[in-house]
Formats: sequence, structure tokens, C-alpha cells
Amino acid sequence: MAKIAAVRAREILDSRGHPTLEVEIATTTGHQARASVPSGVSTGRREAVELRDKDPERYLGRGVRKAVDCVETDLADVLVGRDSDDQPGNDRAMIRADGTEDKSRFGANAILGCSLALARVAADREGAPLYRHLGGEQAMVLPVPFLDVIAGGAHANNALDIQEFMIAPIGFRRYSEALRAGAEVYHAVRAELVERGFATGVGDSGGLAPSLAHSRETIELILRAIARAGYAHGTQIALALDAAASAFRSGGTYVMAQEGRDLTTDELIDYWALLADEYPLILLEDGLAEDDWPGWAALTRRLGERVELVGDDIFVTNPRFLAEGIAARVGNSVVIKPNQVGTLTESMETIGVARRAGYGIVISGRSGETADDFIADLAVATRAGRIKAGAPVRGEHVAKYNRLLAIERELGAAGSYAGHEFVR
Repeated sequence: MAKIAAVRAREILDSRGHPTLEVEIATTTGHQARASVPSGVSTGRREAVELRDKDPERYLGRGVRKAVDCVETDLADVLVGRDSDDQPGNDRAMIRADGTEDKSRFGANAILGCSLALARVAADREGAPLYRHLGGEQAMVLPVPFLDVIAGGAHANNALDIQEFMIAPIGFRRYSEALRAGAEVYHAVRAELVERGFATGVGDSGGLAPSLAHSRETIELILRAIARAGYAHGTQIALALDAAASAFRSGGTYVMAQEGRDLTTDELIDYWALLADEYPLILLEDGLAEDDWPGWAALTRRLGERVELVGDDIFVTNPRFLAEGIAARVGNSVVIKPNQVGTLTESMETIGVARRAGYGIVISGRSGETADDFIADLAVATRAGRIKAGAPVRGEHVAKYNRLLAIERELGAAGSYAGHEFVR
């Protein structure tokens, strides 16, 4: 049995130039592993708490030296000497030591960094790739990449209300073929924008961020780009939206400023239904606000048989909140962002709750990412069939997509691609 010998951390930068932390675990057998922690900008109110320094003289108050200190003192005191292979036991020990409901004492970022590094060091000791260590022999399914091609909302400096307009390459036999198609469509979207005189800067997740007039114009442009790249929309490339509707709800009304209208919950549901009728929309994330539970139930009754209705802010990767949603017949899919809940063990529990209820599982990165590719292995390990890691550009995003290419090659003929799950 290997025991944890040392726990170290340091402050690093994420993809938005804000601090985050990287944690390194060493064992008595000489094995070492690192993991870094992402950070979101569009966050649910019930997410576990990031520990930030709040020192205005340093990194605009977003430094994480307090979290680093918690890792190297409090959490090291908990972990050193414990069995390095006992992931659930180690995660539970950190949760108990923190003692708060939202992990605000040590910080979910500090706890998660330790949790992910522990999984890596255990896989290294086992001599197995991370996806095999986490998922066993059944970890053989490559996920569909939901690629951000147009960014709006909190992710971009434009007026689009919807946060992410995504493409999903579903009609392909292999992940590598699907990723190639997605990248080609992304560049076709850029070409369409250039020809029309729009700027082609990118948002936090790599999606292009033009100042388009409204959602329909954006969707129509993406459909033209799909055809321009030589693919068929609907059968080969489908569409998905992350509305992040909590961001534009105000006083019980959904204020879609760029659309030029204020909508009730029922009117917004009608709008999503109209888009689903007219376009090959297979997934809608956060179509209503996180506190609009009656609306979510109505949306699920209206569209749940034909669109994957994904809860992010409403469930925040928490098994208890997801169980409440399942009981209330809210949504039919869940986003998994480990930093929302703070440990790998709790993330896996949430995945288990979703799977038993027949809910979809979307493994997702954050807008403030690092080059850590942990979620690629997690998507394969859990047979989620879906991954959101941003656009097919910029190193922090392509690290995940490229890791999946390597896994596909390792699996060889035994591997399969999840695109068939969405083909109607």
C-alpha cells in the first residue's frame, strides 16, 4: 500500500489570465501527479465556493494564495499518511475537515485540486491510463464534442443573449472524423463572418464573438457554414445552445435585450420550442433560470421527448440537487463540472444518480480553463457520450480534444463513438 507523502500547491494562471491553483501529490512509493483547477464566470448560486484572497492590491483580488496555503497546511494534515488509492475515503476526509456545506473554509478549488491529483497518482501507481483507472474495462466510448462556435452572454464582449451556440458532429463513425468535421465547420463560420465584415475575436471559451443582431441570424449563419464545409445539418452536424438563462432573468422576466423583447417563462418556452421546430436542435442547456423550477418542469413536459434539456446552474454537479430535480421531473440531462461540487467522488456520485434516472451526462470544462485534460479521461471513464470543452481552438480547449484523439488510438477497434445516440 502506498501512502501520501507530500501535498504541495502553487498559484498559476488560467486561460483568462486569472489565478488558479495546481496541486501535486507525492506517495511513499515515489509516484507523483499534478492537477490544476478551472474556474467559471457564469456560475450557479449553489456552487461550492472558490477560496480567493480578495486582496485588491494583487490580481484584482482574485489571488489564490489562501487556497494554496490551505492545501499545504490544513489539507496536507488531513491527507499525509493516508492510503493514496482510497479516493472516496480521502475525499470524504477533506470534506469532513472543511466542515461547511459549501466548502468555504478551505475552498472547493483547494479541495478539488487535491482530489484530482489523487486520482492521477492512483492511476500512475496502477500503471493504467486515467480513463481505465476511473472507468474500468467498460471505458470504451468516445464522447460527442459539443463545440462552441459563436459566443455570447457572459463569455463574450457582444450583445448576444445566448451564451454559447454550439455544433455537435453526430453523424460520424469515429471521434477523430467528428472532431475534424467540427474544426472545419468552425473555420467555415469564421469565413462567413469575415465575408460579411464582422470581427472574428473570440470569447472566453474560444467561440467567435461577432456583434450579430439576434439568435436566428446566428443560427442561420452557422447552418450556411455547415453547408460551406461540405456537411449536412441535422444528419451530420446538429446544433446545441447554452442559454445561461439565469443571466438574463430579471424580476421574474427574461430580458432578451438583443432580441428586443421581455418574455415570461411560458413565452421563453414557446421560443425554444419554435427554434427546435425550425432547426436541428438536439441540446438546450440552462434554457430557464436556476430558480425557475416550475418553468423547468413545464419546459421538460414541452420539449423533453425531443431535446436534451441540460441543467447546469440548477444542479451544480450536486447529487442532492440533481435528485431533487429528478423527483420534480426537471430536465433530462446534467452538466458535470467537478469544481462546482469540489471533489471527484461527489462528481461521480452525481453521474451515478443521473445514470440511474436515465438522464444524459455532459462532462464540461469552464470558461477559465487550464491545459489540464482530466475531463477528457473522465468523459470516457463514465461513458458520458458528451463533452463540452469549448471551441476547437486555443490550447486549453484543444488539450481535451487532443487527449481524446490519443485515447481513441489506444482503444483501437474496441472503441466506439457516441454520435449514434443522437441520430434520429
